[in-house]
Amino acid sequence: MSVNLQKGQKISLDKEAGSTLTRITMGLGWDAIKTKGLFGFGGKTQSVDLDASCLLFDESGSPVDVVWFRQLKSKDGSIVHTGDNRTGAGDGDDEQILVDLTAVPASVKSLVFTVNSFTGQNFAQVENAYCRIINGADQKEVARFNLSVQGEHTAQIMAKLYRHGGEWKMHAIGENGSGRTFDELMPKITPHL
Repeated sequence: MSVNLQKGQKISLDKEAGSTLTRITMGLGWDAIKTKGLFGFGGKTQSVDLDASCLLFDESGSPVDVVWFRQLKSKDGSIVHTGDNRTGAGDGDDEQILVDLTAVPASVKSLVFTVNSFTGQNFAQVENAYCRIINGADQKEVARFNLSVQGEHTAQIMAKLYRHGGEWKMHAIGENGSGRTFDELMPKITPHL
């Protein structure tokens, strides 16, 4: 059963999944903005380009690597972005980041997942926007964060996965921000490391 994440909530991914997680997927989904025409006819859709990113940090909180639409694979190959969706069209996840937790280098202490509106729409305008963590072994959803109800901002620090006591845990950060890319969120990310 999936956990609907609340800001600040911490969970054990293994406990929520019911087994040791070795592979996860961070899925990001949204719908294009629908506008109504005159008298409800002739409506159009406006493309929305949300971007998922994964930042890798070491023990001291220094950035080690980043996976995003301009770099689709981590240098070590443990994290892969499936590609940039610039419209939100289609069902299901529009972007995914695949993480092989067993292959993430031991020097990496935490992974931070962010979402940015590259085209500048705020999340209150974007319909059905969500982030979720999926167990890579059985494709079952472990946790979900609803972005559409979060307000008038253009970015969010979704969650941090971190090593603790030999397992991966997750902290649902849920901090709103502004910016078209992850680098504009760095001042808000560092306090959570």
